[in-house]
Amino acid sequence: PEWASYKLGIFICLNCSGIHRNLPEISRVKSLRLDYWENDLIEFMKNHGNLCAKAKYEAKVPLYYYIPQSHDCLVLRDQWIRAKYEREEFVVTQVCQDPCSAGSREGFLWKLGRAHKHFQKRQFFLSAKEGVMKYYTKESRGPKAVISIESLNAMFQVEKIGHAHGLQITYSTDGQTRNLFVYHESAKEIVDWFNAIRAARYHYLRTTFPNVPEPELIPRITRNYVKEGYMEKTGPKQKEAFKVRWFCLDSQERNLMYFKNPLDAFALGQVFIGRRDEGYEVRAGLPQGFWAKKRKPVITLVTPVREFVFICENDRKQKEWIDALNGVITQL
Repeated sequence: PEWASYKLGIFICLNCSGIHRNLPEISRVKSLRLDYWENDLIEFMKNHGNLCAKAKYEAKVPLYYYIPQSHDCLVLRDQWIRAKYEREEFVVTQVCQDPCSAGSREGFLWKLGRAHKHFQKRQFFLSAKEGVMKYYTKESRGPKAVISIESLNAMFQVEKIGHAHGLQITYSTDGQTRNLFVYHESAKEIVDWFNAIRAARYHYLRTTFPNVPEPELIPRITRNYVKEGYMEKTGPKQKEAFKVRWFCLDSQERNLMYFKNPLDAFALGQVFIGRRDEGYEVRAGLPQGFWAKKRKPVITLVTPVREFVFICENDRKQKEWIDALNGVITQL
């Protein structure tokens, strides 16, 4: 970190310094290298520091609450900093909500229509106690969908959705993964929804698997795809024309899903990714005896059933996909 908040007595990175500058009543920022530091400020920094601030402002962070990393989207980082220092949500005097009550929420979100391809205001209802999430349309008397918390997942997808508060909600229905793309105008509201979903998921996992240690449980509350992007694929006979598809790799479910468009509700298909000792392998190049017109980097995914051939945009994308697929193949 090359920046510091001399009002809070903490050292911060460049990205977080921009957020802190928007909180002048709470935080004041200086560069460690470029700004002049008065002696009293230096003494203040010596007497405080990040561990001291963490002990105060992160004293009671719920286990289900998502703590963002430097690579996470702006809305997550911004709301984490505001929750800590502006709203002081995690100081000792605050009472921690139990996951069941924290995982209950009701309100409106803007949801992308499955057919109309524009966002419509929909009412959502989440209940950890009932173990479901529902949403309603104006036309329907009952819920449009009743989603089991068992298969519920949420991840921020800012670039894909095209909104700074874009959230992708996924769940299983009839053996398929269903995608919902939503946002809210309020940054706090969408992050609160995300953490409410995490609270509901944590309550479900803790209740269902009481003997699983917390370090194993926490990563399973919600997850991001380890890799997404365009590749081209051909059919099982490997004689059909290559078609551009949007791929999502879910390491927890060990699935490689592919869609016609990134914002499709359902996948066109999916490939299960097993372990190497089960006959799964990924390698650069074409299978033996296979010929392709396009002179682009190729990936061959070997499964016990068939060999899948994918064409990548460039060498960098090829390496990224090979590394991501190998990561799933080698995990236990």
